[in-house]
Amino acid sequence: MRDSRLLSILLLLQTRGRMTADKLAAEFEVSVRTIYRDIDQLSAAGAPVYADRGRSGGFQLLDGYRTRLTGLTDAEAETLFLGGLSGPAAQMGFSAAVTTMQLKLLAALPPERQAAAERLAGRFHLDPVGWYQNADDAARLPLIAQAVWNNRRIQVRYESWRGVVDRHLEPLGLILKGGLWYLAARPAEGAVGDPDRSPRTYRVAKILDLSVGDQTFERPAAFDLAGWWDATSRRFEAEIFTDRATLRLSTEGLKRLARLGAEQARIAAEAEVGDGGAVVIIPIESIEHAATELLRLGSEAEVLAPPALRAAMRATATQLTSLYAT
Repeated sequence: MRDSRLLSILLLLQTRGRMTADKLAAEFEVSVRTIYRDIDQLSAAGAPVYADRGRSGGFQLLDGYRTRLTGLTDAEAETLFLGGLSGPAAQMGFSAAVTTMQLKLLAALPPERQAAAERLAGRFHLDPVGWYQNADDAARLPLIAQAVWNNRRIQVRYESWRGVVDRHLEPLGLILKGGLWYLAARPAEGAVGDPDRSPRTYRVAKILDLSVGDQTFERPAAFDLAGWWDATSRRFEAEIFTDRATLRLSTEGLKRLARLGAEQARIAAEAEVGDGGAVVIIPIESIEHAATELLRLGSEAEVLAPPALRAAMRATATQLTSLYAT
């Protein structure tokens, strides 16, 4: 564990430059005293780490020093090629860059690690798009990716649920979820009608028109894309699933329920099955949406509550009976 931390400290100082003992301690969740001991060990091993004292001081490496990727384990070398995600990279216009990066990584690896990395690349392929689904139209994605990378403001015409709107935005990041691309962006400073500049989510496929401006913006230093997306996703799910439905399911019904989504799969897996099947409570978006979704369970599920959903299912069943009566 300590050897791994020593190498990580070395790589952090190489990539980020000067770092204080407090920042290093927070990064590795250890005490400041432990960091000082680690720095002493690195110096004793010949790593050119030196300290600058004073208010803005910290540890840094001698200018020009670079460590090679000789400390990689087999597992670390193999997973290098899982990070490329060639499909999404190609959609963003980075296909050639990813190929070049992989070649450079291979060249930097020791010979005994190169075969392991190439073996994984030839045996695993990541496809983020679900079955019977197409990936979003990504025609504008390369331009958006470049704007994100270069901190350039963009102007978009966007098809929201309220209608088509024009927005001046500062793009902060791109997210790929289930084959769908989303843009995290905040209203540009001084944008008309947008006093709230907190980041928002825009589906890339719903951007009808896009232009990238010459004006740059300062990216908020505290913005964490992964953390923001996780919080946004949880809040969205909590807001959209505002009601509950009680179902009686057969064993086959539980299997079908598990295909409706991750939360439904968890509920189905934890259900207690008795002689009469299982009774579960699931989150629903609305009566209308639930009535359509639960038709996929067929006669293997009975809605027990709420009464409005039970009535909607009954009405649909009546209509189907009338449709197929002849």
